[in-house]
Amino acid sequence: MIVEPPVHIRKKEKLIVSPEQFGKVAVLMGGLSAEREISLKSGHSVLDALLMQGIDAHAIDADKGVIEKLLQGSYDRVFIILHGRGGEDGVIQGAIETLGLPYTGSGVLGSALCMDKLRSKQIWADTGISTPEYSLLKEDSEFDEIGGRLGFPLIVKPVHEGSSIGMSLVKEPGSFRDAWKLACEYDHEVIAEYWVDGDEYTAAILGRDVLPLIKLETDREFYDYEAKYIGKQTNYICPCGLDAELENELQNLALSAFNVVGAGGWGRVDFMLDKDQQPWLIEVNTVPGMTDHSLVPMAAKAAGINFNELVWKILETSYGNEGHSGNEKHCSVERKVIQ
Repeated sequence: MIVEPPVHIRKKEKLIVSPEQFGKVAVLMGGLSAEREISLKSGHSVLDALLMQGIDAHAIDADKGVIEKLLQGSYDRVFIILHGRGGEDGVIQGAIETLGLPYTGSGVLGSALCMDKLRSKQIWADTGISTPEYSLLKEDSEFDEIGGRLGFPLIVKPVHEGSSIGMSLVKEPGSFRDAWKLACEYDHEVIAEYWVDGDEYTAAILGRDVLPLIKLETDREFYDYEAKYIGKQTNYICPCGLDAELENELQNLALSAFNVVGAGGWGRVDFMLDKDQQPWLIEVNTVPGMTDHSLVPMAAKAAGINFNELVWKILETSYGNEGHSGNEKHCSVERKVIQ
């Protein structure tokens, strides 16, 4: 059962009232990252939703000639639906800003920090936001000492990848270095992180609103690539089953974690809740998936926002949102927690 959101939120007026106001929209998808195929799926879903609403939207596969394509196309704004490096790390955001085009989502700084799991964790730790203990791994690292300090099991992950690519759950010391070597195939920086024994949740952010939390349950060792995009056994629980007061606290925490790393517009905050109901922040996704397996559309649906409405609202974030210094502004609105 899905809890209906308050009517005044569910029926919230659009900032942009007609599709013509958006002008000609470039939908950037694909790209060159390890998440290319997922980005293409997300991108085509977004493109179809925009076209269905009468928006003049055009698909662009963000290859090495993407800037030339944007220049030649006379676009008015850009919907970024690129996952991974080149799309979520501030690179394309910086390039688009040099063209003077408004775009969706987080700006250069927020994108770069959120894509960097190490630096975002350092910022959270320095600002008092709980995140699992970790260690940067190198060739000469004392793996036995790190394993003894963090304990097993632990998670090994590339610092700059998404979709759980290159990640391993390490249950015993003998496989620790092998997990590091695997992660090194995807990134030059790799961290080991304390494995939180608890439940995984995600909080979708839309503008200044926090959508209902989703609890994730998988029969795999952790919520990996298979569980996210391929397998059919993952359970997405929304309402998440927490009492309203705790869910509200966690939504506020997620928004704080989102803001402190400079994210804006829309995104998703992932965290664990341990057996003592202590939350541990894991990461922020600044361009989350928009496929049939994706979490932001699920949370939006629970808030009474259908997929077309969600895509429209994301495109509205190109109007000078707080994540970057776009050349268009809209009036500020109070942040709301949606339950």
